[in-house]
Formats: sequence, C-alpha cells, structure tokens
Amino acid sequence: MSELFANLYLDEDVSPLVAKLIRSRGLVAISSQEANRNGMSDLQQLLFAAERRMAILSHNRADFEKLAADFLRDNRHHSGIIISVRRTPHQIAGRLLELLNHVSADEMDDQVYYI
Repeated sequence: MSELFANLYLDEDVSPLVAKLIRSRGLVAISSQEANRNGMSDLQQLLFAAERRMAILSHNRADFEKLAADFLRDNRHHSGIIISVRRTPHQIAGRLLELLNHVSADEMDDQVYYI
C-alpha cells in the first residue's frame, strides 16, 4: 500500500525538536535520541531508517551523498535521504513539511533531497 507522507528518522546531528514539530502536524518522525541510536555510524543510521521504511534527515551532506551512491552501485534500497543545511529547528521543520507536501513516500524511495 502506498503511503502519502514519508515517515522520518532524524540523524543525531539534527535537533530532536524538529521531530516534535513534525509530529505536531500529525506526521511520523523520530529522532536518533528518541530511538537510543546516538553514536551509531551513518551507515547504521541509514539501515535503521530503511528497515523501518523511514526517510532519514541529516546535516551530514558528504557522508550521506556517498552512502546514497554506494547503495545505488550495490543495488541496495533506502526510503529517502534528506539533507539540510543547518538552520533553526522551526526553519527545518517548515522546509520538511513543504517537501512532504510535494513528494510522496514512494517518490522519496532511493532519492536524495536537499532542503
């Protein structure tokens, strides 16, 4: 069954407040802090998100661009990678909501988005 809105997993470098702001709009979002996953590698974070059909949000552009390329090369799949420059949690949440209103969960699969 297709999902309209992607579920989100926030890497540990993203403020947990972003997850709370997204949840306040009725969407699913969890931070690495809430999932007790701080200190895991970027690959472990991406695999955790992919196993749960969640797009991952990070500020770590270089590592996640490389992981996306590795996944493509190895014919592995993820549920989307969203890369954000550092902004306030409210600005990031606003940009996320705009993206989620224009891109379905299925469209996010195996893609990298920049907000």
